[in-house]
Amino acid sequence: MKPSLNDSHHEKFLRLFSKTEPSLRIFVRSLVPSTADADDVLQEVAITLWNRFAEFVDQPDENFQRWSFGVAKYKALSWKRDLGRDRHVFTDQMTESLAADAERRNDRLHDQQRVLRLCLEKLQPKQRSLVESAYAPGVVMTELAASLELSSMALYKKLHRIRLILTECTRREMKKGESK
Repeated sequence: MKPSLNDSHHEKFLRLFSKTEPSLRIFVRSLVPSTADADDVLQEVAITLWNRFAEFVDQPDENFQRWSFGVAKYKALSWKRDLGRDRHVFTDQMTESLAADAERRNDRLHDQQRVLRLCLEKLQPKQRSLVESAYAPGVVMTELAASLELSSMALYKKLHRIRLILTECTRREMKKGESK
């Protein structure tokens, strides 16, 4: 008999799935030939994840993405088998290879995001504040420059110098991570 899920499990699933869905969508899209097909497969993945969530509920949250990618890979393979006569469908080996590559790229992206957050924390408070202000949703650079009593060119130059600092910091930190 399948364990029952309560409201807190439902909330946990929604939180984890919402956080993972963008990466999962990209992953699935890398395994099937069209966006429409990816949407169909992703819908099947979501249903399967929810139906099997009782098996996962006691796992650490960090494992959800890997688990969901595994389910997605098998759903994509199943989808491919269902369309076996279509000459435009990837072989199982190709799908496995694409899935492994997409997982590696996703892991690397998460590492880069983590390192960028670390490097942002290392900036001087004024620099960090400027970056956060400049990249906030809906910001108009000319208005930001005026509020800081800077010309637009001066603002862009400051941001350029900060981006160079962040680039160097992220390269250095990523190298540290690779050498471990």
